[in-house]
Amino acid sequence: MTDRASVAILISGRGSNMQSLVRATQVPGFPARIVGVISNKPDAAGLDFARSLGLPTAVVQLKSHPDKDAADAAITRQLEDWGAEWVCLAGFMRVLSAGFTRRWQGRLLNIHPSLLPKYKGLDTHQRALDAGDTEHGCTVHQVIPELDEGPVISQVRVPIFPGDDAETLAARVLIEEHKLYPAALAKAIRESRSGD
Repeated sequence: MTDRASVAILISGRGSNMQSLVRATQVPGFPARIVGVISNKPDAAGLDFARSLGLPTAVVQLKSHPDKDAADAAITRQLEDWGAEWVCLAGFMRVLSAGFTRRWQGRLLNIHPSLLPKYKGLDTHQRALDAGDTEHGCTVHQVIPELDEGPVISQVRVPIFPGDDAETLAARVLIEEHKLYPAALAKAIRESRSGD
């Protein structure tokens, strides 16, 4: 199959993982193309990057809707307007509704800065250090209604060095995130097509 899957990306900030996904789709043979970027924050720096490449962008803020379900329905409408088949969360800092995750289940991915099932939620780098772990890492997983609970697609392990703090560890993990996410997206798309 030569056609590429349509992927939309949800961000809240600078979108460094979004940028790595966009760059990956520019490589011949990558099985996806980016059809749009949505942010829940109008001043997200990642929107400027997307616009600079001519990618469609949209802002959907929770405060502009009666509740989370209504906001997430607005996101889904935008995704459907773009013809998105897959959705990648790239630093999207809001928990999505169960209805949204069920609508996109199996085609909704997230990258999380820990070796899930360890350290769900926030402050993962400091928690790994506080626990005395010798390794840390990142995980790309499918998103389900339960936070950071979906099936793991891929992980990368990163050593924790003596003298590491949360900032140095986060920076080293982020380098691996930028490589892992595109590879995991490609893997998920190819596996889904082999089962079609």
